[in-house]
Amino acid sequence: MHQTNQKIGRLIYQIRQERGMTQAAFAKKLGTSQSAVNRIEHGKQNLSLDTLGRISDVLHRPIVSLGSEGVNLRVEGGHELKGEITLKTSKNAAVAILCASLLNKGTTRLKNVPRIEEVNRVIEVLLSLGVHIRWFENDMEIKVPAKLDLENINKEAARKTRIVILLAGALMHDYSAFKIPYAGGCEIGKRSVLPHIYALEEFGTHIEAHKGNYHINVRHHLPKRPVVLYESGDTTTENVMLAAARTDGETVIKMASANYMGQDLALFLQKLGVKIEGIGTTTLHIRGVKNIRKNITYSPSEDPVEAMTFIAAAVTTNSSIKINRVPIEFLELELLKLEKMGLKFDLSDTYKAENGFTDLVDITIHKHNGKLVAPEDKIYGRPYPGLNIDHVPYFVPIVACARGRSLIHDWVYEDRALMYTEMKKLGVDLELADPHRVFINGPTSWRSADMVAPSGLRPAVILLIGMLAAPGVSILRNVYTINRGYEELAARLNDLGAQISIMHEL
Repeated sequence: MHQTNQKIGRLIYQIRQERGMTQAAFAKKLGTSQSAVNRIEHGKQNLSLDTLGRISDVLHRPIVSLGSEGVNLRVEGGHELKGEITLKTSKNAAVAILCASLLNKGTTRLKNVPRIEEVNRVIEVLLSLGVHIRWFENDMEIKVPAKLDLENINKEAARKTRIVILLAGALMHDYSAFKIPYAGGCEIGKRSVLPHIYALEEFGTHIEAHKGNYHINVRHHLPKRPVVLYESGDTTTENVMLAAARTDGETVIKMASANYMGQDLALFLQKLGVKIEGIGTTTLHIRGVKNIRKNITYSPSEDPVEAMTFIAAAVTTNSSIKINRVPIEFLELELLKLEKMGLKFDLSDTYKAENGFTDLVDITIHKHNGKLVAPEDKIYGRPYPGLNIDHVPYFVPIVACARGRSLIHDWVYEDRALMYTEMKKLGVDLELADPHRVFINGPTSWRSADMVAPSGLRPAVILLIGMLAAPGVSILRNVYTINRGYEELAARLNDLGAQISIMHEL
């Protein structure tokens, strides 16, 4: 027990430091003495689950099981949702911009950063390199030292997020040779890094995979031709943008992803003085700045995937809710599909996000009362513009509520459609056609179940959404996957009338 207390104490100390919180301030928020906090952080205090829960609330991060793999959700389903919810900022934009902050030798301030596990992992990686990071509530200040400690990179944290590959584009300007651990994240298929390798080769960067690391050697130069992306991936596009941002001259990127996180990254780079034309298109012209030392403040836009999550929760539970600050440009096709299925909704007038660029609306979803019909054509994702690839899973519980037979074609990832079959335990009539396609016959008579969350973020969330509709008590176990991509999702669903409680297992 003493060893467990020491591990938990070290974790609490680390998170408190990340949050920029003194022991005294932490003790005050916790309602205890500074000496008690000191005992906790040194592993000399036995901690009850109630105390661990309070500590988790104060630090905005689950403490138990050293990463929350042992956190389970108890869902009392069958309740109608109501009220309104305001979206958090985009986690995909936030993690990309965190990596991009390495380009700046001045002070970077980010506003409204989502406090989620993937952001925490990227912060742990940056801290291990010697980057100075301070939290101010949900805002963050980042200062990059003159020389980074690349040899001591936190490999464990790096391997829990795919975004670590962006360090290649960010670090190539200051270092001629370095290595970064293999990228991780969701286990939803084979994510090839070849598009990154081919694109960065145009800048004189050579990447070779060897013994769990990418070994990167750089002879930095301006690409001699337009950089045509081998695959129009979001992260690949971001990596090339980082490579171009501090390269003298103009880089042209073709077949780029124009998705929301890339647009936010482009707007951030513009704040750093990088000139970018073509934001929102598949061809970018980037004129880099060799040395960047600017004090800037930036706020990423809101998360369209969060919006799709709450839309799916409303539809699946036959509820009417209002979702505020929705980036409408990245949900227009999804809403059209839902409209053709028979869903009624209202949109407010558009207004701008805090970044001054992204269009937002407020959406009111209305109850469908069982009148949804299956889409006549298959649901499938595409690189933007198109139905967002990350939105495809949320159509699984939605079409399960519709009369008729639906086809979900998730062609991008080899394993994600296999994870959808878990929905059968909640009563969904689902047939697996192959590793990429499932047929769903609706409407569903939802039933409760006790299940383990799969390793894919979106497949885990749709199980939670199905449980909201299933009468009785369901258990979703080991929800670290969900915490990786959402900030306090259970609590926010509870604000809308869901009945979800957290069960900790040490």
